[in-house]
Amino acid sequence: VHLVESGGGLVQAGDSLRLSCVVSGRTFSSYGMGWFRQAPGKEREFVASITWNGAITNYGDSVKGRFTISRDDAKNTVYLQMNSLKPEDTAIYSCAAGGPKTYGSSYSGQGVNDFRAWGQGTQVTVST
Repeated sequence: VHLVESGGGLVQAGDSLRLSCVVSGRTFSSYGMGWFRQAPGKEREFVASITWNGAITNYGDSVKGRFTISRDDAKNTVYLQMNSLKPEDTAIYSCAAGGPKTYGSSYSGQGVNDFRAWGQGTQVTVST
């Protein structure tokens, strides 16, 4: 499976960005998908996840109410809409393809071990 993110960039605090992740190489629509981020010197942090059918989404506490994850199975793409961005959102954002626990499941995944493939990431930088 191959994942390619896009949409990152340099923005000001309060701005919005939409990240995209195109998945190839396996049945996209049967698995959950997720987004994680990692800032310099910090551990990878869970951002958001979505079940295989899009019915259930989960978010990290720091992004709840500001970020929205969605998916378009026709395009094999998962999105992360990020609004009201803050400087502390600065990080490399990576999408992840769900593992067996997320297959046709109401569980969207949250821990790193719930996902089996990762993209290279896209840089998001939020200035003050």
